[in-house]
Amino acid sequence: MIDNKTLKQNTHNIIMESRNKISMSGINKVENFDENEIILITELGELTIKGSDLHISKMDVDIGDMIIDGNIIGLIYNETQKSNSIIKRIFR
Repeated sequence: MIDNKTLKQNTHNIIMESRNKISMSGINKVENFDENEIILITELGELTIKGSDLHISKMDVDIGDMIIDGNIIGLIYNETQKSNSIIKRIFR
């Protein structure tokens, strides 16, 4: 029998619809969010979503699914080392 936690490991998917809705899986944590930027920790690294009027319309913490609505202008992955990311966060 396959456990949901085993299935979740290293699985991260994004579906974007008309640049105004994103459905995602593999989200571990919401690091920061406002109407212009959402920073997420995913199974495959840090993801920054940039845009305007961004809203998290649905979030399932147990399985890591999320839906974001708004005007999406960019998706940026950042794979910095954890030791560097703490220093980076201090000087943002």
